[in-house]
Amino acid sequence: MRSEVDRRRRPRLRSLAAVGAALALTALAGCSSETKGQAARFGMVAPASDRAPHMEGLWTGAWIAALAVGVFVWGLIIFAIIRFRRRKGDPEVPRQTRYHLPLEILYTMVPFLIIGVLFFYTVRTQNSVMAKDAEPDHTINVVGQKWSWTFNYMEAANPDAGSVVTHDAGTIEKIPDLYLPLDKSVRFHLNSADVIHSFWVPAFYFKMDVIPGHPNQFDLTPTKAGTFDGKCAEFCGTYHANMLFKVHVVPEAEYNAHLKKLKAQGKTGEIQPAKSVATLPTPSAAEKESEPK
Repeated sequence: MRSEVDRRRRPRLRSLAAVGAALALTALAGCSSETKGQAARFGMVAPASDRAPHMEGLWTGAWIAALAVGVFVWGLIIFAIIRFRRRKGDPEVPRQTRYHLPLEILYTMVPFLIIGVLFFYTVRTQNSVMAKDAEPDHTINVVGQKWSWTFNYMEAANPDAGSVVTHDAGTIEKIPDLYLPLDKSVRFHLNSADVIHSFWVPAFYFKMDVIPGHPNQFDLTPTKAGTFDGKCAEFCGTYHANMLFKVHVVPEAEYNAHLKKLKAQGKTGEIQPAKSVATLPTPSAAEKESEPK
């Protein structure tokens, strides 16, 4: 009888072993230099800007706090299940406790304490991330339009780049390239030509909305050479998924060489969004008078 049972179990065990081996191989195949250490960063990609450490600290701290609260709550649940489980001889309805003031104060104040701590660290991180350099090394004017990006390199005073403003504009069919100099501060000016977009490079741990009629700006310094993905993080219409771009962080000499190449291709001058959306409309005196009080 036992041998018959064993014969029935062996195919199942072999199938389970095969599935386990396939899962293990899949997990190992997913490991690369890009994903190494990603678990320690709670899923974040490898950082590539000077603003990333601030965001990574907030992200990691929030996860640790969430796990600590979760373990504490799970512990209380398990304790209550074991300590107050129903036993023989217990009444149908357990003793009811009302107006337990210390307990009510505890579960009222603890959430406020958690929110206060998270708010403090969020504001501190935001101030660090949004800090601006007095004089950035380079300036790039970004225009988001349906459904691609235009990058204007404001290098009119840079003789190494040809002392001219150059641009690279993408289309739905052509993904544009954004070149950035390694370890040099860059100020980004963001404008939209139509609807709200969002400029996002995951490796920089930073994104900012691109709003028509409301220019935004931020500074950062790329700290890691390589090619990174960029995208629009705000649903902006039919071809939102096509709003992709590639970020190339290269030595400054290679950055200047790329701008000279754009100049040689005739891509000079700044491309700006239409004035109708670049400026918020100002209501007339008659319109102000007709507004409800």
